Amino acid sequence: MNRSEFLRLVFAASVAPTFASAKTAASGRPRKLVLIAGPPSHPPLMHEFRAGTILLEERLRSVPGLEVDRHEMGWVTDEATFADADAVVCFSDGNKRHPVLAGEGRLDTMEGLAGRGVGFGCMHFAVEVPKDTAGPQFRKMIGGAYEHLWSCNPIWEARFDSFPEHPITRGVEPFSIQDEWYFNMRFTEGFDAEGPSEVDGVRFTPVLVATPTDATRDGKYVHPKGPYPHIQAAKGRKEAVMWAVERPDGGRGFGFTGGHFHANWQNDAFRKVILNALCWVAKVDVPAGGVESAPVSDAEIVRNLDDKKPKSQAG
Repeated sequence: MNRSEFLRLVFAASVAPTFASAKTAASGRPRKLVLIAGPPSHPPLMHEFRAGTILLEERLRSVPGLEVDRHEMGWVTDEATFADADAVVCFSDGNKRHPVLAGEGRLDTMEGLAGRGVGFGCMHFAVEVPKDTAGPQFRKMIGGAYEHLWSCNPIWEARFDSFPEHPITRGVEPFSIQDEWYFNMRFTEGFDAEGPSEVDGVRFTPVLVATPTDATRDGKYVHPKGPYPHIQAAKGRKEAVMWAVERPDGGRGFGFTGGHFHANWQNDAFRKVILNALCWVAKVDVPAGGVESAPVSDAEIVRNLDDKKPKSQAG
């Protein structure tokens, strides 16, 4: 399917949303999640987008009413898959390597999908986009984005002691874990990074909130090394490192800044909050206790890794 044919399908769906919803309900078809893994990036066991999406897909197979259409190397094999998608989620690099920005017309495609109520989620580096050419669009679709030299990206241990009442947090127990947790995100003006809020009909919920230590704010950050004075000036402030939005177009969105270290999928709470989010963004009911899943063994965590050079050899 070429782009003009795809856009024609999007337009047809957008002008008859009520009919489409009724048809979906009548057919009883499962909700469709298009899950996109980015190309290889970073040293081994970091940014393992392919391996991470494989283990998530395997654990979502038992979720009633959900179909996962997983793709690798930064885009779908055929954009026709978007015609009946209920949500699109990217686990990938960001900026020019972002799946939605790495090809001509893709941002327009995603905006068209979101405009007809398709959910959109971004994980780890995928929350970072150029502030002028994609920042406004991403804030509209998922509520916020990482902005170069405004946000920061240190590696630190975040502790999550309490959670808002939201389907994404169902069954999630307090946990603490080290990751490259980005913070000081550029959210839509008026959103409260510490509690639920609503702006222009968009409902915003900070899902994972933690307080970086003073040492974390003082740097170093991963890149650029920092520290940044405005980050240091906010010592003691809580920061949202995962959030969710419900948009007036009927779609949902989320951003998750963790996911740098592949081994973190072995943490049950870390894994559950993402499995819950993948269901929620596609409008699949999240069970009261959250999505249960099999543990990730040491053998599985080294399965399906990208073929990468060790850090000392990486070019």
